[in-house]
Amino acid sequence: MANLRVLKKQIDYCLEEVLFDCEMAICFQPSKEEAVSKVIEEAVAVRNELFAKAMNPAEPHNKSLVRKHYSALRREIAASFSELFDKLSQVNEQ
Repeated sequence: MANLRVLKKQIDYCLEEVLFDCEMAICFQPSKEEAVSKVIEEAVAVRNELFAKAMNPAEPHNKSLVRKHYSALRREIAASFSELFDKLSQVNEQ
């Protein structure tokens, strides 16, 4: 199991990737800046939500439940940011 610091870095890395793609979308399609800004706002909200979940496991004294919590959180990180990339793709296709 990775430690909490690595998990938080993973969340920040995923956020940076989404933000970079959003900035590139704005550079190449300035007319869609408003729609891309909404994706950016949602990405920051997802990051904050994931950080809150990472910092507050349900049962901090039960190692088995903590492992399950962080395992589920890793899956949620992948799903959440994948959804954000899909939203950005939809904005770019319009």
